[in-house]
Amino acid sequence: IVKAAGFIAFIRLFDNAFGKAHLQWQTLLAIITAATLIIGNLTAVFQQSVKRMLAYSSIAQAGFMLLAIFSLNQFAKEGLVLYAAAYCLASIGLFAILVKMNDYTIDGFNGLAKQQPLLAITATVFLLSLTGIPLTAGFLGKFYMLVAALQDGHQKWLVVLAVICAAISAYYYFRIIQAMFFKDNAEAVPQEWDVTAGFKVLLVVVAALIILLGLFPTI
Repeated sequence: IVKAAGFIAFIRLFDNAFGKAHLQWQTLLAIITAATLIIGNLTAVFQQSVKRMLAYSSIAQAGFMLLAIFSLNQFAKEGLVLYAAAYCLASIGLFAILVKMNDYTIDGFNGLAKQQPLLAITATVFLLSLTGIPLTAGFLGKFYMLVAALQDGHQKWLVVLAVICAAISAYYYFRIIQAMFFKDNAEAVPQEWDVTAGFKVLLVVVAALIILLGLFPTI
């Protein structure tokens, strides 16, 4: 939420104070955006800890949000609000699940669909949104960012790079989905889950909001 507030502040600062000098700082911001996307995604690929992976992937997500600052058009301003909402909801949901786990590695998610099917399903919604899969808020958030950059008309190579980085992110997000549904938990002592009915309801609500924003972004 602090990151979202920071980016909205960036929009106001760069648009109101530095808007007339847009072309003068745009190239530098394009380089910073590219570095953020590349470093965040490539570092996340090699993480075995899901917590660390989410931390580095959040850098990559910030790279996508920087496309709004780079573009500074109406599409960017509207899209940034949607992107921030999608990112916040998915991150809150995933970290809520991580708090309940003993093992934060990707292997710790092995067989989660058999042990806690509701947690696995909601985690999948969160991961699909972070990846940018259609019918989720994350997809439309990324779509808005890319269209905003294309409408700007400058540095089109940055849009190509962002699409490539989004494809890279699918690799490490889908590793968790694969572990939950297609791998077995080899632990001798299964984890005891402290998951209440209220916790499950809240996860479902967050997942439903992500899908709702993916279907009706204008709300």
